[in-house]
Amino acid sequence: MMSHFGVTSTADEVLEGKDLTGKIIFITGGASGLGQETARAMAAKGGHVIIAARDQAKLDQAATTIKSESGSELVETILCDLASLGSVRACAQEASERFDRIDLLINNAGVMACPYAETADGFEMQFGTNHIGHFLLTNLLMPLVMNGTDPRIINLSSRGHHMDEVDHDDPNYDNREYKKWPAYGQSKTANIQFTVGLESRVAQHGIHAYALHPGGIRTNLGRHMTEDDMKWMMSRFKSEDGDGPKMKSIPEGAATTCFAATAAELAGQGGVYLEDCHVAEIDDESAQGGVRSYALDPAKAEKLWALSEKMVGESFTF
Repeated sequence: MMSHFGVTSTADEVLEGKDLTGKIIFITGGASGLGQETARAMAAKGGHVIIAARDQAKLDQAATTIKSESGSELVETILCDLASLGSVRACAQEASERFDRIDLLINNAGVMACPYAETADGFEMQFGTNHIGHFLLTNLLMPLVMNGTDPRIINLSSRGHHMDEVDHDDPNYDNREYKKWPAYGQSKTANIQFTVGLESRVAQHGIHAYALHPGGIRTNLGRHMTEDDMKWMMSRFKSEDGDGPKMKSIPEGAATTCFAATAAELAGQGGVYLEDCHVAEIDDESAQGGVRSYALDPAKAEKLWALSEKMVGESFTF
């Protein structure tokens, strides 16, 4: 399925003519970068946005900016450190007390290519933050999502998923050498497999889940990258005919999120991976685009779900 939007479309262009009045939109990583831009664009269309992050001062600053730039006062904040299951549980509890529903849950936050580190619960940082934190948060927020109108769950993945599959036997690198880029790839593949697992469970309730690659964008997600990392990343974004890097601006980077959240043509068909505002084709060869077949594999998605439940010490049925 192709839309008339593409690589250079912006969040505002995708949302043109849309009315998000009455929609409650929960965005992780909403205090900067793509999350903040998504919140701004959606608030400008009448959406009631809740931005989640781990730093209250940054949240407050972002909320002030979003209100100013969108002309909307319907901007709220909530604390959530995805690298701590305790913080995630506290956030979900607070959300259940403050809000009666969530119409759009946008799992946008992430960490990329960091040196080896562990979350508060001893998980490898990238897998623990990018996948496990969002896995628990999404499941705990599901009662609110079920109260939403035509609810959608959006999981930001990356073309980085091309770099590695999920090692379901050793997700935390206990028995293999840690390498930051494959570890990032593993976490981004997990975002897609989580989307597949979610869709199989919640579609019957009228909830649909989407994964996406926002594009190559310079945001603070890249704060751990060295100069060599940046050169390597830029080389990955060169097109096959060699006409230079295809880096996106932040407004362009937020476009696919806004498309996944609102496009009428996606209604009723979740469990897919999007890039440049269209559903990507399965492609196990190209470095320039597409989604790897292992990321959409239902059996692997089920293995990940079981592993994730074990890691958070809780199982979920809907």
